[in-house]
Amino acid sequence: MRRRWRELRRARLALPGAAVVCAFAVAALLAPWLAPDDPTRSNLANVLARPGAAHLLGTDELGRDVFSRIVHGARLSMLEGLFAVALAVTLGVPLGLAAGYAGGAADTVIMRCVDVLLAFPGVLLAVAVVSILGPGLWNAMVAVAIYTVPIFARLARGSTLVVKREVYIEGCRALGMSDLRIVGRHVLPNIAAPLLVMSALRVAVAILTAASLSFLGLGAQPPTPEWGAMLSNGRNYVLIAPHLVIFPGLAILLLVLGLNLLQEGLRLALDPRLTER
Repeated sequence: MRRRWRELRRARLALPGAAVVCAFAVAALLAPWLAPDDPTRSNLANVLARPGAAHLLGTDELGRDVFSRIVHGARLSMLEGLFAVALAVTLGVPLGLAAGYAGGAADTVIMRCVDVLLAFPGVLLAVAVVSILGPGLWNAMVAVAIYTVPIFARLARGSTLVVKREVYIEGCRALGMSDLRIVGRHVLPNIAAPLLVMSALRVAVAILTAASLSFLGLGAQPPTPEWGAMLSNGRNYVLIAPHLVIFPGLAILLLVLGLNLLQEGLRLALDPRLTER
């Protein structure tokens, strides 16, 4: 662990990225105490107020405090990214493991089904899934997870093909270990590092995609304080109240940037080839 920590510190921007992600995570956990106002309560007497002492980041078209909505939106955005990636890993990794380890007809059938999903552009596939399931926050997360499944399936399959040729796997077979035990005890732990790095990257992509769906009206529905929905509502007032789009956009930018920087540090710390260099 000390060696991993040293390698993580060597990536100069990894720790700042981790600090940004931790700051958003703390804000998400402490949102009820950090937010000065109810994020859904309207105040028509204070519509489109500019940032100031009374409202740190101003108010929106219904007089709701923007800072409170952004803080509560951090909880939803991180939930969207983590849930979508967790569901994609749960579905995609077993498919990739089965295809890579079994090979033959199973590999062909599974990967051709995965290729069908990969043939669709990611956001377009998510829009199609939401159109079938109906608009909503949870349906948007499921849609993002479905289009992320092929990425983890292909990564797990490729890593499994490399690991199963190792000598210790042949030794396990010679000792009479079952295939299920070999996959669970030896293959999966040895492909966990690239999956972890990819998960950090896909959380950022999932947050962007979920915000895009909410911007289009297919994700979180009003009055839910979600960053993409806030951008969609604020675009109508961008000339007279630019703070309605600046601050939610900055929140998305900072969180996604922090996750990408953290992913680069994890890649450096967990990839043995880079560690040796």
